[in-house]
Amino acid sequence: MSDISVSGRRLTPQMKAGLGIFARYATILGLFAMILVFSLLSPKAFPTLGNFTNVLNQASLAMIIAGGLTLAVIVGELDLSIGFAASLHGIIVTGLIVHDKLPIPVAVVIVVALGALIGLVNGFIVTKIKVNSVIATLGVGTILTGFAFAYSSGVPIVAGVPEAFLQLSLGRWLFGIPNNIVVMVVVLGALWTLVERTSLGQEIQAVGGNAAAARLAGIDVDRIKILGFVVSGMCAALTGILLASRLGSGTASAADSYLLTAFAAVFLGSATLRDGEFHVLGTFVGALIIAFGFNGLNIFGAPTFSQYVFQGAILIVAVGLSSLGRSLAES
Repeated sequence: MSDISVSGRRLTPQMKAGLGIFARYATILGLFAMILVFSLLSPKAFPTLGNFTNVLNQASLAMIIAGGLTLAVIVGELDLSIGFAASLHGIIVTGLIVHDKLPIPVAVVIVVALGALIGLVNGFIVTKIKVNSVIATLGVGTILTGFAFAYSSGVPIVAGVPEAFLQLSLGRWLFGIPNNIVVMVVVLGALWTLVERTSLGQEIQAVGGNAAAARLAGIDVDRIKILGFVVSGMCAALTGILLASRLGSGTASAADSYLLTAFAAVFLGSATLRDGEFHVLGTFVGALIIAFGFNGLNIFGAPTFSQYVFQGAILIVAVGLSSLGRSLAES
């Protein structure tokens, strides 16, 4: 069928092309429009280098965890454990440093490895035991929450956190750029390179596009899906470490809210530049939209509930734009 119809009216190829362009670039146009409006309404506070750096710094952890989630979503699965896992990782890295007196690099490596292990468990449950990824990762996430409270006895680990650990997140070691931004750029750059510029990335995209066809082409689909979960788990671990460093403590529920933010960024990103496809660059743009939205609401003194309304609304819009992009691509 060469044309598609909306509400009984058949669209011409030109109209279809116009809708396709809108679906691909609407999020970017929306981002620039948001920045423009906030800049006009608050010209002294919003459009400044300091504020833009602050927005990136505040959003960097959400971008890291969303980048890992993107890999899991690209291969056709969902990882609902990431927020709970990041909270657990923040507690464990703090405990290893404060209670067990481990060197900071050793504690960080252990926790990142733990993140990979949790991702491996998620991938095994989904691919080998054939449990739906929503159920599997939600169940694993709930278990991790229990472990977090057990490890900390429900009490934040605060006393004895060394200054060197705080500087992981709060320091500016490279040209005065906040460390979190540097780490975010490195992580997202590595993920983008993996997916877009390597043969492994081609396999990842093939599995996400059509797992059955990928299997017939000789791709080990289960291995690729497990890899997606492992990357997601490692990014959740890194987020938890940096968040604990930023807060100066390990807290049982510190990163739980990152789950919704990550999903909103990933789905909003799927409507960016491509026709309903999940990709790392799109996730970055989606996270920017959320971050600038939150920043603008804070500058104008909007009540806290408005942030939840904004984030929920942006997630609905994101899924809607993603669905529109897919329908246009498939028609």
